Amino acid sequence: MTVPRFAARFVLPLAAVVAVVQWVAGLRGGPYFDEAYMLSLGRHHLDWGFADQPPVTPLLAAAMDHLVPGSLPVLRIPAVLATAGAVAVAGLIARELGADRRAQLLTAGAQATALWVTMAGRWLTPYTVEPVQWLLLLWLLLRWVRVRDDRLLLLLGVVAGIAAETKFQVLLLCAVLLLSVLITGPRELLRRPLFWAGVGIAGVIALPTLIWQGRNGWPQLRMGPIAASESLLYGGRPGIAISLIGMAGVAGMVLLIYGLWRFFGDRELRTYRFLAVSFLALYVFFVITQGRPYYLNGLYGPVIAAGALGLQRRREARERDGLPPRRGWLIWPAYAVSVAAAIGMLILGTSMGSSRPGDQIARNAATGYQQIPAADRSRTVVMGQSYIYAAYLDNYGPRYGLPPAYSGNRGYGYSDPPPASADQVLLVGSDPDQLRPYFSSITVVVDGGQDGTSVWLCSGQRLAWTSLWPKLRTLTVG
Repeated sequence: MTVPRFAARFVLPLAAVVAVVQWVAGLRGGPYFDEAYMLSLGRHHLDWGFADQPPVTPLLAAAMDHLVPGSLPVLRIPAVLATAGAVAVAGLIARELGADRRAQLLTAGAQATALWVTMAGRWLTPYTVEPVQWLLLLWLLLRWVRVRDDRLLLLLGVVAGIAAETKFQVLLLCAVLLLSVLITGPRELLRRPLFWAGVGIAGVIALPTLIWQGRNGWPQLRMGPIAASESLLYGGRPGIAISLIGMAGVAGMVLLIYGLWRFFGDRELRTYRFLAVSFLALYVFFVITQGRPYYLNGLYGPVIAAGALGLQRRREARERDGLPPRRGWLIWPAYAVSVAAAIGMLILGTSMGSSRPGDQIARNAATGYQQIPAADRSRTVVMGQSYIYAAYLDNYGPRYGLPPAYSGNRGYGYSDPPPASADQVLLVGSDPDQLRPYFSSITVVVDGGQDGTSVWLCSGQRLAWTSLWPKLRTLTVG
């Protein structure tokens, strides 16, 4: 099949605009709490894996912080590039399906105005880096289907392996894609030796973090139920069902629904039907298991591209019949609303990245820390009740003279425990109950009130850290 040229003169400037807007929006404020967590893991606890994720994003955070320590704009460069790159790759995917310049731009525009992507597109987090990896993987797969160049399958393995070192959901994506190809074709893919070589490459790249997970009891497998327990934040299963589609944005949602219909109703796209099957399978799975609203962000592009291609074919049919082109009475207003909604989400994301919560947490902790006699501070560790408190303490605490923070929560809990010489804990959070069984005295030193951050001094330690640390290890935030 002959495909149109890539609309680089239109898609790439759009991607550049997305990059500039996202980067400028992230110049002020402070790191979002998940960013603060990535930065803390990268600075103080870098390892082959963590309880709740693989190591790529903390590694990126550590690299950016090493280049320009403490610079939020530099920290966010990989996330901004990933968000802008996803726009360009979405256009490439549309081209592989046969989309012309206009349809490629429609696809890229929908990717650029997807709601969650717009809100979080500058935060250096795994869920911001992941979409471009999924889209690259799908583009390589689609290109192989068209040109049958088996060298692409080796690249596909590299991308899948790196994606697995970024976020484990790609393993589910690959499994569903494999089953979909087995059901709908092209089954020839599974008979290619280089495909299985690519699978081997992906496995080798992902092996270090899988070994880490195995040695630590596979904590990642326990994260699914925890995500489900937090689904009430998004409206439970009904909210997840709506948001998994709605996060594509207004224009994206229109093209997404039309694209699904096109995959099953148009012989032109029959070879690529495995994409629609995969999308629907993952959609149902994430609704049943109550996943997060952003879990399908990396899979919108191909389905939206099918919808844009459908509009192109309708336009071409009218031209062949000598009919005047129809005005875009639906799609262009949808894009106008999408842009407005994207601006709103951009503003929301900027406000969520305010430095005030983290700075206030560190201030309260520093107030409590200063109340400890100087001679006793060497035997006192600062501990966050959750990874959020600990991450904020690590990022804002140094300006107030605080040492690195500890926590039993998420990735912190699987890192080294406090030193044996420490027998006091300055706990920062909202509730000290987790430590009550293990310390004879717990005294409030800063009362943050009902909605604030309190600080307690815990003394009279009853267990050595080697025995106590596993008991404090938890994945639930609370």
